[in-house]
Amino acid sequence: MPRFVTSDGVALAYSDEGAGLPLLCLAGLTRNARDFDFVAPHLTGLRLIRMDYRGRGLSDHAPWQSYDIRVEARDALELLDHLGLAQAAILGTSRGGLIAMWLAHVAKDRLLGVALNDIGPEIAPEGLRLIESYLGRRPAQTTLEEVAARRAERMTGFAGVPPERWRAEADRLFVQTADGLDLPYDPALRDAYLQHGPQPLADMWPCFDALEGLPLCALRGARSDILPRACFDEMRRRRPDMVAAEVPDRGHVPFLDEPDSLAALQRWIALLPR
Repeated sequence: MPRFVTSDGVALAYSDEGAGLPLLCLAGLTRNARDFDFVAPHLTGLRLIRMDYRGRGLSDHAPWQSYDIRVEARDALELLDHLGLAQAAILGTSRGGLIAMWLAHVAKDRLLGVALNDIGPEIAPEGLRLIESYLGRRPAQTTLEEVAARRAERMTGFAGVPPERWRAEADRLFVQTADGLDLPYDPALRDAYLQHGPQPLADMWPCFDALEGLPLCALRGARSDILPRACFDEMRRRRPDMVAAEVPDRGHVPFLDEPDSLAALQRWIALLPR
């Protein structure tokens, strides 16, 4: 993957594939560009740009104090600048969606539209407790096969997921080493998360409302423990024009290649300005 250097000197990895309307894909908290491997083959006719946040994937680690949504949003804008792009649409999974909402709040003119994958202005506390239980800690399992089997057993919000998908997920969650499994991100992300919290503002509704006028899509895993149903309903009330879909048999987060996810994303893409 190519890299570029941010204004504070951190080298970040990214990929830039295809041609057409630019779609910047922003991953979850501990994830990276590979988060979008499952949906990428379906996003034809687009310029698909994916970024590893600082401290994740193939990007450089940085001082943990900079693992902050506002800094990561700045990094996203600097990547667009590096690529010579005045605007892009954003597909944001979890933390990536929070970044997208923050960008609507501070740099709306850079956005062509936003799709939110299982994230909204409110986050369920039970989901946050689960994140805190594993963030920055190596797993007890020692092989990717063990992780896949464990996820198939424990991810009760998901149904109908074949074993090979859980194995592919395990390969994105951890790195196999001679002495067990390692994290594909800086463990100090835990310190940043505990210090900064899960979102840039205590009240994210103004950031959501800043999306007004932009083509908007929101997906919710029907069994999500992060995006409360009441919040999703309020999002739809505030934005009745929003492309909205609940993805059955999915928790946090949908893989994005489910039929319901793809149908919603294609409807949203058709609304993006060309």
